[in-house]
Amino acid sequence: MLEREETSPEGQAMWDEIVREHGMMTNMKKTLIHSPTALKAVMEWYSMLDVVKPFLGERMTGLLMLAVSSQTDCLVCSTYYRRILVENGEDPDNLDLNPQEDLIVRFGRKLATDSVNVSDEMFSQLKEYFTDQQIIDLTVFGAMMVVNNIFNNVVDVDLDEYLQRYRKATTSN
Repeated sequence: MLEREETSPEGQAMWDEIVREHGMMTNMKKTLIHSPTALKAVMEWYSMLDVVKPFLGERMTGLLMLAVSSQTDCLVCSTYYRRILVENGEDPDNLDLNPQEDLIVRFGRKLATDSVNVSDEMFSQLKEYFTDQQIIDLTVFGAMMVVNNIFNNVVDVDLDEYLQRYRKATTSN
């Protein structure tokens, strides 16, 4: 991770813009800022968030991202989405899902681990709730989440301090 003063002038300008728009510079972004081009690419995730959130809603958007992030075993992203559920009064380990939410969770998991085998049946189910354009947007949004997860996992981004209390408890044998 870099601190602001360690970045290039372009990186410092990006840093300031991210803090202005999002309130903080996360550990993931502090790591990505080594490459402003890579950071710009990953920041496009927010553009897709603005597209899917209106038709998915806050909860289902979070469920999709938690499903993708949990399936890829991304500590940073799965903890981030666990936090949102906890702050909304839910237990992320015991969710009560309606059929549409269950479908979104299954779709997110499939994107994360077996995207080549998304079945015709799953697409038929998605078409019961979403337009073709929305399915495309969901797929791209989920794929961008996979990119975030892969990045965090490969470079082993540290969990942000503010997320520590939301970390899923691990069990030992």
